[in-house]
Amino acid sequence: QVQLVESGGGLVQAGGSLRLSCVASGRTFTNYQMAWFRQAPGKDREFVARIPWNGGSTSYADSVKGRFTVSRDNAKNTMYLQMNSLKPEDTAVYYCARGIIGGVYDTWGQGTQVTVSS
Repeated sequence: QVQLVESGGGLVQAGGSLRLSCVASGRTFTNYQMAWFRQAPGKDREFVARIPWNGGSTSYADSVKGRFTVSRDNAKNTMYLQMNSLKPEDTAVYYCARGIIGGVYDTWGQGTQVTVSS
């Protein structure tokens, strides 16, 4: 059973930066696409970024393009989300997830809170 654990969230002022990490247990991390999602209070969970198993073509939500960068280190079973130029509207709980066939995400972390003050 794969487990995902996020860390790196916190309180930051607008314009600041944070780097989130997602560590996966088990050996199967390397074979899977991984993604970041977020959920703000009172809103639905939304896609943020994804990265294929080999770290190739990444994808981003329009709202974070040019500010966020997703990466992974398969040797460390870890995915990252570098978030720069943060805005108050980026405030949310951020989740990492493992992707399987058909665009389904079958394993989720517990989330890490990101709060951006204006």
